[in-house]
Amino acid sequence: MNNVPSDYIAYLTQMTQIFDIELDDARRAELAIQFNRIAAMAEPLMAFPLDDRLEIAGVYKA
Repeated sequence: MNNVPSDYIAYLTQMTQIFDIELDDARRAELAIQFNRIAAMAEPLMAFPLDDRLEIAGVYKA
């Protein structure tokens, strides 16, 4: 599946069971590839160093 980590496969398996969704093998493989792409896009953001003294964001209340 194009170097898709097994964690994504396990996650898809769990979520399809929880939500009672039927996925064929091709659809499951494509979703796993998309999860891998999303993780690759998020990697630089997650690697961005934050100052330990930085305050956390507040909670918006309407």
